[in-house]
Amino acid sequence: MSNKTFFKQVGGRHYKTMKIQPSQFINENNLPFAEGNAIKYICRHKLKNKKEDLLKAIHYIEMIIDRDYK
Repeated sequence: MSNKTFFKQVGGRHYKTMKIQPSQFINENNLPFAEGNAIKYICRHKLKNKKEDLLKAIHYIEMIIDRDYK
């Protein structure tokens, strides 16, 4: 995938100021869905949905714990 694709954002501007796009980091490190979403929500919380995004990140982390550490 090209860097141009990673810097395209449909809706909002909350990722535009980041040195590394969360999607690029997630893809280049082959992270699973839940880990990727947790990272995405942590990265954007101050610029978008504040506490709600952190609660979403916690939810995904809880999913990881349930999945991997029963």
